[in-house]
Amino acid sequence: MTDLARSPVIPPAPRDYNGVNWRGMYTLYAREVRRFWKVGMQTVAAPVVTTLLYMLIFVVAMRGASPPIHGTPYAQFVAPGLIMMAILNNSFANASSSLIQAKIMGLTPDFLTPPLAPIELLAGFGLGAATRGVFVGFVTAVAVTPFAHWNIAHLWAVVYFAVAAALILGLVGIIAGLWSEKFDHLAAVTNFIIMPMTFLSGTFYLVDRLPEPFRSASHFNPFFYLIDGFRYGFIGQADGSVGTGVAVTSGIVVVLTLVCWRLFTIGYRLKS
Repeated sequence: MTDLARSPVIPPAPRDYNGVNWRGMYTLYAREVRRFWKVGMQTVAAPVVTTLLYMLIFVVAMRGASPPIHGTPYAQFVAPGLIMMAILNNSFANASSSLIQAKIMGLTPDFLTPPLAPIELLAGFGLGAATRGVFVGFVTAVAVTPFAHWNIAHLWAVVYFAVAAALILGLVGIIAGLWSEKFDHLAAVTNFIIMPMTFLSGTFYLVDRLPEPFRSASHFNPFFYLIDGFRYGFIGQADGSVGTGVAVTSGIVVVLTLVCWRLFTIGYRLKS
């Protein structure tokens, strides 16, 4: 027997990642971005067409029937709400659909096996969803500009509330994707939670014109602060307190981040 045959076979030592696995996290993020980019007609072009149809109905077809709001032409008032709606829906759809598809098709080992910590999984899925939301929002804004003819009053508000909305709905999408066991569950979240909160948040109207108790209840809707702050960035007028909106949305981002981190830590509906 040779010395080589008698010597034990020692497997290679696992790669040691000190700190953050930046390469793995970026790979997961890039995977999420490529997912929606490969089907751009569905994930980018379709939301833009939907927004243009809303503009056609509310601005062109109802021309003269919708008076200016606070001196702002209705087209300029409603356009930021439609852009924000595109950001919200697409951020949620990206994270939730990615996770539910991985679970149904048995592909969760693709991101559970690599040496990725829970916070790195969270960053990959969350930032990927936020990227889709912000990108679709930007393309939508360009598409509706000929109808709105706006000037940006406060650029910081536009950027902050767009990013905050994309992050919040991306994190909500992660929670929904982890919780859902089939597409029907995901559709229920979209139809009975996301869409009603979007339409009842002042997208097409001023909430102070609602009767009580709906007027007061709208201020407990986080989507109201996102849309109101985003619109403030364009027209310089807000229906509520912009400072309160910044505080509320920042707090929601922190809370949702902690919740998603915990769910990834325990492998909620991923390892069972």
